[in-house]
Amino acid sequence: MGAVTPPFRIMGIVNVTPDSFSDGGEFLDAPAALAHARALEEEGAALLDIGGESTRPGAQPVAQDEELRRVVPVIEALAAGGTRAQISIDTIKLEVARAAVDAGATFVNDVTAFRHEPQLAGLVAERGLDCCLMHMRGEPRTMQLDPTYDDVVSDVKAFLEQRLAFAVAEGIAEERILLDPGIGFGKTPEHNLELMRRLPELLTLGRPLLIGLSRKTFLGRITGREVGDRLAATLAANVLAYVAGATVFRVHDVAPLRDALAVAAATVRRQ
Repeated sequence: MGAVTPPFRIMGIVNVTPDSFSDGGEFLDAPAALAHARALEEEGAALLDIGGESTRPGAQPVAQDEELRRVVPVIEALAAGGTRAQISIDTIKLEVARAAVDAGATFVNDVTAFRHEPQLAGLVAERGLDCCLMHMRGEPRTMQLDPTYDDVVSDVKAFLEQRLAFAVAEGIAEERILLDPGIGFGKTPEHNLELMRRLPELLTLGRPLLIGLSRKTFLGRITGREVGDRLAATLAANVLAYVAGATVFRVHDVAPLRDALAVAAATVRRQ
């Protein structure tokens, strides 16, 4: 079989933070983060998501100046080095996004879906950027304090539909928008599994789905594995999400997922 463009994209996670739930502190300094980003690109990442503020459950906010100090040098170096991957800035702050875009980012990944700083939508529209709108109940510091829904899938779908309409009204081209149901963000393990089972219902919104399942706590609950030993669970969950219709996958471990998705693609969606 000859090489073909895969019907999926992998977003490699580059956490320039001391406190992310899985790899906090491993890539806090710019040279380490840059080397990690380049390695993820070599493994097959089509996007590199650079973040300077943890969104793990219970995480505390990071000052804007500190977040800028963490992410801008990494993005500048990646852009200057001619990376083939699209550079994403994982932030909820307008000025951090602006600086990141000036440094070379062309994708904004906002876990609040432009609710924290609605003006961020205007920046995305003005600069012609791609973006992802994610569902989250509450904020990282409080999101896992007894999250409840009438029906988690219907509630998440209604939220994403509303935020999609807001983004388009602000001038963002619809074809530049991805949607993320926010697995693990203000949801119980049961909520996460229900979203996974009914993922096709979210596809009726007409936009590609980005899924973040990498090493998540609910996978640990199912398998009994600690965070550093959830690769197999992560691969299984992402393959199931692909079969259900997701096409963009945000992960720590790019190479194994690339192989797993390639097999899934060849099996269920032969071109």
